[in-house]
Amino acid sequence: MKGIVGRKLGMTQVFDDESGVATSVTVIEAGPCPVVAVRTPDADGYEAVQLAYEHVADRKITKPERGHLAKNGVEGAYRHLIEFRGHFSDAVQGESVTVEIFEPGDKVKVAGIGIGKGFQGTIKRHRFHRGPTSHGSHNVRKPGSIGASATPSRVFKGMKMAGQFGNVRTTTLNLQVVEGDAERNLLLIRGAVPGPSGGIVFVRNAVKSGVKA
Repeated sequence: MKGIVGRKLGMTQVFDDESGVATSVTVIEAGPCPVVAVRTPDADGYEAVQLAYEHVADRKITKPERGHLAKNGVEGAYRHLIEFRGHFSDAVQGESVTVEIFEPGDKVKVAGIGIGKGFQGTIKRHRFHRGPTSHGSHNVRKPGSIGASATPSRVFKGMKMAGQFGNVRTTTLNLQVVEGDAERNLLLIRGAVPGPSGGIVFVRNAVKSGVKA
């Protein structure tokens, strides 16, 4: 398995030197991510690797977090501690993971948290159609009927209604790595990835595509 944490910078396009074809890519500033801990089934009951990301001042993290990093041989303070589940054969505690683990053409899956849009109605949240606006209609943007009458005398769970919209984690599968810049810690991935510009994203190799590491 391969994995790294980064920040989505935005989208741009790259051109093929021979054909001149433009490809839309998302630019991710990924790593370097120090390996804080390697979880094993014998010691922890599961397999995972814990990475740190975004170096900050010591005062910006808690004292237990500073102790956890120092105990595992990681110098400095980091804002994010992320665990990737799975077997990472190349993970060594104390060393850093960089964009060099991915090569052009690799298939990856990228996860991110979308923009929160607050409390929204059913038209924006679930793409409901609005009601008529003429002939005295009072059901322009209302959801309509949500339950039965005497039987079962309740509203079923999972009914599409108004509520919190956005701010959910989304994963896009089988994206392709176009280019990696180890000097500037940049990863160029074909197409769009979840989350807003400036948001934290999690990049892993796409296991479902048949590409394993």
